[in-house]
Amino acid sequence: MIKILAADPISESGLQVFQVNGHFKVEARSKLSLDDLKKAVADVDAIIVRSETQITADVLAAAKKVKIVGRAGVGVDNIDVAAASRQGVVVVNVPGGNTISAAEHTMALLLALSRNVPQANASVKAGEWKRAQFTGTELQGKTLGLIGLGRIGREVAKRAQSFGVRVIGHDPYASEEYAKTFNITLTTLDEIYAQADYISVHVPLNETTKHLFNSKTLARLRPGVRLINCARGGIIDETALAEAIKSGHVKGAALDVFEQEPPAKDNPILALSNVIVTPHLGASTEEAQVKVAQELAETLRDYFLQGTVRNAVNLPALNAEEYKELEPYILLAEKLGKFVAQMFEGPVKELKLGYAGDISQKNTTPLTLSALKGFLTPILDLEVNLVNAPHLAKERGLKWTETKTSQAQDYTSLLTLRAVSGSKKFSVSGTVLGKNDLRFVLIDDLTVDVSPEGPMVVYTNLDRPGVIGFVGTVLGKNQINIAAMQVGRRSTGGEAVTVVNVDSDVPEPVLQQIRGFAGITRVKCVKL
Repeated sequence: MIKILAADPISESGLQVFQVNGHFKVEARSKLSLDDLKKAVADVDAIIVRSETQITADVLAAAKKVKIVGRAGVGVDNIDVAAASRQGVVVVNVPGGNTISAAEHTMALLLALSRNVPQANASVKAGEWKRAQFTGTELQGKTLGLIGLGRIGREVAKRAQSFGVRVIGHDPYASEEYAKTFNITLTTLDEIYAQADYISVHVPLNETTKHLFNSKTLARLRPGVRLINCARGGIIDETALAEAIKSGHVKGAALDVFEQEPPAKDNPILALSNVIVTPHLGASTEEAQVKVAQELAETLRDYFLQGTVRNAVNLPALNAEEYKELEPYILLAEKLGKFVAQMFEGPVKELKLGYAGDISQKNTTPLTLSALKGFLTPILDLEVNLVNAPHLAKERGLKWTETKTSQAQDYTSLLTLRAVSGSKKFSVSGTVLGKNDLRFVLIDDLTVDVSPEGPMVVYTNLDRPGVIGFVGTVLGKNQINIAAMQVGRRSTGGEAVTVVNVDSDVPEPVLQQIRGFAGITRVKCVKL
């Protein structure tokens, strides 16, 4: 009998998957104290949680028999994945179960925003009858700008198009072919700002997207635009949005997410009559809860009865001996992917992976998957792992190829990842020195010797006096400590690339200062 503990409330209809041939026994016990949770996991084979119960290293240590922990949702922040990996416990999640719910909630807010539904409802219930005050706007013939064309974005596009809406979209990692598949016109942010009657965001919150809509960008939007955010709080600067709405430049907004949840009572957004707010309801539907429970139950069922794993967060496709041998190269491949994703400007159509030297004789599949995982992780607002990375890449029209050669020039083994989009190319190569000393040794074929750790300022420039001194001065004035610096150049006075390892994040205003130096052609802050 396989014993499963559901430590958080899980949809009963979803858990019916376990009622097969008497193989499983599910015990539902939520809101347990830490001591009671440790006792409850002592003899179970699997644990299911949502977001409330914390599966810490201590809890895992008490779960002597547990083989798999499942999260009925996307994030696994409440599970100590590293501790689970050390203990040999597989961690799985459900990355796509709330897609339709989030897309439909976006449409609900878009429609409510167009027809003043919440305001009119409140007015009638207050005994009023002010039809003229709540005159709305038709969707037909309008332009919707989608920022982010992942699963939710494309589902929103389908639904909006059924209302006769023209959909344009921006996603730096989507190809034109991918967008055309969903009848979306791929364009720039500037074009969306200029053309869109409605803008809906569907991107993760990171350094690039934080306050994407601020006082400056809001001023560039088409007058009368309406904004919808069902993605992540912090993408829109709420104070700046309130001011833009008060001025009349932005006609209205609908927000399901906030920088602080719940929002503070003095948040200026809450005082505006033409702003609709909901308490993070994007995934809160009965169907979504059933879907995530059912998909998770099927994943656990197949794991125990068939030995297959889907949506694994921490399971490499290797046996223990192979994994130990390839572990540093798996980590290196992921860092190469993350580096390329953050350095390449524009959509990537193809990734070319090259394996040279001894590594070419090994099983490179997990390395390729790790590179894809690294490349997609900064881009997508969901957990990317070795299992779902190829599927997610194919969904976005991304191709990848492998080449192998026994010759590795000056290195025992060399991994190269090259991004290609038309005539644009960018590459980085890395190796492992000694046991676990990871190094980037080539950037666009320029020789470097970089430790790929933490935040790094990477800039290209013409090799001339004063550049390094200027960059060092700017970083120093902003209290950013330099840990290491490497310069690669083709020839004296020619093209050069410089990588500066720093001890803290580099804010965008500091990068702008660096970009102002004559001869510097590109500056990025890359986080690995």
